[in-house]
Amino acid sequence: MAAKMTQRISYITLGVDDLARATAFYRDGLGLPTKGIVGEEFNHGAVAFFDFQPGLRLALWPRESISAECHVPLGPSDPAGFMLAHNVASVTAVDEIIAQAEKAGAKIVRPPAYFSWGGYGGVFQDPDQHLWEVVWNPNDTEST
Repeated sequence: MAAKMTQRISYITLGVDDLARATAFYRDGLGLPTKGIVGEEFNHGAVAFFDFQPGLRLALWPRESISAECHVPLGPSDPAGFMLAHNVASVTAVDEIIAQAEKAGAKIVRPPAYFSWGGYGGVFQDPDQHLWEVVWNPNDTEST
């Protein structure tokens, strides 16, 4: 029987232009634990991993390496092409995380405010312009 795709994501890989800078932003600026950059001894192998909830890891991998390893052309980055969302348990948590991201060097592209649907959130860009939405959703009982 052929394997079927399941509804599970194991890794989210963000292409970055400067792996050391990106790793420092997530590790030092946002406080995410990591073993640092690994795989530097391999051609296109340097990567940094960050554990999220069980079964999900964030990987930072140079865009040039992704291009070479996946056989796709390296083009300009497109910040509007992808956004990650981090749901939290309170309005205060949104404000605190957005402030932490800004202090770490993130660009705040949508300051925290209420949405028309009743939630509250803000959006920042990491040093490689990836969008992160930090949001409190009053209808999401699984936010942490």
